[in-house]
Amino acid sequence: MTARVRNTAAAIALAAAVTGTVLLSGSGAALAAAPAAAVAKGSSHGTLTISNGTKYVLINGRWVNFGAVVRDLAWSPNGTKAAFIDGAGNLDIANPDGSHRVVVAKNPGNQNWSHPTWQVTKADPRDGIPAKNNLIFAARAKGVSKLEYVAATAVNGTPRTLPLGREAGEGVPALPQTGNVWPNAAGSYGTSVYANANTGDVYIRDDYIRQQGSALTKGSQPALSPNEEEIVFVRSVAGHDHILVEDFTNGRGHVTDLTPHATTDYTEPAWSADGTTLAVRTPAGTVTMPANGSGHPTKVTSVVGLAAYRP
Repeated sequence: MTARVRNTAAAIALAAAVTGTVLLSGSGAALAAAPAAAVAKGSSHGTLTISNGTKYVLINGRWVNFGAVVRDLAWSPNGTKAAFIDGAGNLDIANPDGSHRVVVAKNPGNQNWSHPTWQVTKADPRDGIPAKNNLIFAARAKGVSKLEYVAATAVNGTPRTLPLGREAGEGVPALPQTGNVWPNAAGSYGTSVYANANTGDVYIRDDYIRQQGSALTKGSQPALSPNEEEIVFVRSVAGHDHILVEDFTNGRGHVTDLTPHATTDYTEPAWSADGTTLAVRTPAGTVTMPANGSGHPTKVTSVVGLAAYRP
């Protein structure tokens, strides 16, 4: 077992034990005529983007027409492709300018797909782990949510249920196979985190850990840091949604509230490419904040939507 595997395993086991202004009207003409938003691009942060359920995506302060409804946009690790759910509920990928759109998986109907995330890894023959280029997403059908995956290179592909591992009878409770939502993958090892709407827990999944997962903390909407050593997530505190971070590297489950004085709801956090900054949704727009808690939230645009950083 590699040192990285041992460290991650220990962190998981311990955690488990602890158990400017732009206004959107929805009109294409109005969006096309909207002024540029005050969204800055940093050479190490990556480019901040916001998708809001229209066919326009805010990319570095400019509206880009993708030619189809874009929900829950996520960028590939190299920044060359965007994955999203289109207006028909299908899983698509496209170039950063919206061109060359491909339906990776066609929604069979009567399902709600959401929050795709890229899982890209190199092969590791020593540990018997193949290369991956997958899209993981949440699928809800007949009131039941589960995680599914499909090859990112597929065309009209058929998704499969994502294995989560660990059945009952091993001295610990079985991992919940349903109710799982909001997957988020990061790093080069295929690690991902997700939330469970039924238990209220955040879980981690790692192909290097044979049990493949553990409950980390109470919360929702998790995002894994680029170096896989921290997660940010949402938790209700004193009547508002706060952004909290858990650090895996300090030897025990250490959680810090990054918005301790919140007077509004902070939700849907996204990491910058260099792991130093978070972009977060509020009812009044999008804010950024230092991931280490050293500063206050700063509003960068009044656009309300799902933030993501293009590497």
